[in-house]
Amino acid sequence: MLSDIVSPGRVADAPSGNFVYRLLPRWLWPYAQLARWDRPIGWQLLMWPCFWSAALAGNAAMAQGAFSFGRFVFHLFLFFLGAVAMRGAGCTYNDIVDHDIDMQVARTRSRPLPSGRVSRLQAKIFLLLQALVGLIVLLQFNGFTIFLGILSLGIVAIYPFAKRFTDWPQFFLGLAFSWGALVGWSAVFGSISFAAIALYIAAIAWTIGYDTIYAHQDKEDDALIGVRSTARLFGDATRWWLILLYGLTLLLLLIAFIAGGAAFPAYLGWLAAAILLVWQIAVLDIDDPADCLALFKSNNRVGAILFLGLTLAIPFAG
Repeated sequence: MLSDIVSPGRVADAPSGNFVYRLLPRWLWPYAQLARWDRPIGWQLLMWPCFWSAALAGNAAMAQGAFSFGRFVFHLFLFFLGAVAMRGAGCTYNDIVDHDIDMQVARTRSRPLPSGRVSRLQAKIFLLLQALVGLIVLLQFNGFTIFLGILSLGIVAIYPFAKRFTDWPQFFLGLAFSWGALVGWSAVFGSISFAAIALYIAAIAWTIGYDTIYAHQDKEDDALIGVRSTARLFGDATRWWLILLYGLTLLLLLIAFIAGGAAFPAYLGWLAAAILLVWQIAVLDIDDPADCLALFKSNNRVGAILFLGLTLAIPFAG
């Protein structure tokens, strides 16, 4: 079993060289693992739609002569901090809800709750502390953005249960993980636009795609215990579904860029991201868990390239 060969204090699917194990005292390791600080890909993927939206709003603001570099940088800092805190809170909440399921899956059996290194009470207290950090971050924005942030909590609460009642839990993950595509824009303008909505739907399609790849790691265990996912639903047709999902992502990103008035460098970033997404589809082996994990993680580069293009476009949007 995978969990039987994990070093003491570690989890099966996290890199052992992460800073968590080099810098933090050993008693903090289980909490860092609950928050997935040893697996930064999660908060990175949560952060990128926020960053895209902030940069797209920066293009629009520049065109209106209202761009503030200081505000832009401050918002990026808040989105980074909020992504780390809320992704950690979400993962902690998910582990509390999935405690029994995680004990039956080889990849998750070594996590702090199923392995007994953290009690449910301790996990709940840690969840509240992370949520408090997220609330402090949210309160730095305008009233409409605070309202949007509060609205997202309903989706976050539903997501861990989605795998029990639908074959599309990745859709609910997309609704939650993509929310920043709305918030980044509203933080600048205090409202939502067509560009932000198009960006949000694009991020949802992207999330369903990359999390389907991720879910192929667990499809055998999921089938045994009755956990549902798009990986199980799509099966051998996954590549065709990814063509549809990533194609929709790219189309809607293009629409959002045009509607938001993004300048030329943003489209170069879009083209580079398109190449990376096509590469994912071409090389995917759904029966190789290591390949699925590597391709899932490569989406961090997709997010970074899109953000870089949008950011470089800001000076040219005026």
